Amino acid sequence: MTHTDQSTFRALADPTRRDILRSLMQRDQTIAEVADQFDMTRPAVKKHLTVLSDGGLITVIPRGRERINRINPDGFRPVLSWLSYFDQFWDDRLTALKTAIEEEPET
Repeated sequence: MTHTDQSTFRALADPTRRDILRSLMQRDQTIAEVADQFDMTRPAVKKHLTVLSDGGLITVIPRGRERINRINPDGFRPVLSWLSYFDQFWDDRLTALKTAIEEEPET
């Protein structure tokens, strides 16, 4: 697992950051707009946004004095890649189980 992958999973590990991502899926938002939705200080929200940015899950776009936070769909690729391994694992296991059941003699 690369450092970037680790940063991505670290960012997703916190429930508040997952809630922030859900909010950003609705629309791009400033730090103040994100902070208005949570019972925490703006500096605390900024720290969460920094972790999400470091993990590649959001991009921050300067617009005048504001910083607009936007979901980065490509940042989720390491997660999808990691989960796809388990999809294949369970597909293989279920296929083997099906084969074993079909080959078992009836009693």
